Amino acid sequence: MNYCATCDGFFYKGKEVAVIGGGDTALEEALYLAKICSKVYLVHRRDSFRSAPNTIQRVKKTQNIELVLNSSPDEVYGDNMGVIGLKVKNTDGEIRDIVVPGVFTFVGNDVNNETLIQEDGSFLCDVNKAGEVIVDISMKTSVPGLYATGDMRIAAPKQVVSAAGDGAVAALQAISYVDEKLNG
Repeated sequence: MNYCATCDGFFYKGKEVAVIGGGDTALEEALYLAKICSKVYLVHRRDSFRSAPNTIQRVKKTQNIELVLNSSPDEVYGDNMGVIGLKVKNTDGEIRDIVVPGVFTFVGNDVNNETLIQEDGSFLCDVNKAGEVIVDISMKTSVPGLYATGDMRIAAPKQVVSAAGDGAVAALQAISYVDEKLNG
């Protein structure tokens, strides 16, 4: 299983892969993979996507993307060498076997924001509807001296290298904040 087309896509150059999901990330990653893979099976549990209309149109126009709609993953299977394929079940209960060496999953993430929940159930700082912490470019939250980084912040690219960069920014900001409080 893979969770980053940019990171792992080159391992499947010229091969067939499957992408699971129906949102913006899944469709964008399918489009990226279609440029380097021979075929991309886009598996989605519904018959429509939750993505920007122009992204949906680009996916539908891409010759080597096959839509596998109204279907959910039933089993990813393989051997000692890795993934061999994906079995999907459609709404009629029929199983389809898609033989691919790579499966990419983009079905959404739960934000790990439990540490910000107060006793009354409210959040310590401002969050959006998805529970992501609202920050500015300096990783500052709505609470002075509180910074949020990585996947828990808004517009996070969900990449380790980006989270590390966020951490560096937040650390420098926190040092400045503490210095200002101590010396100001």
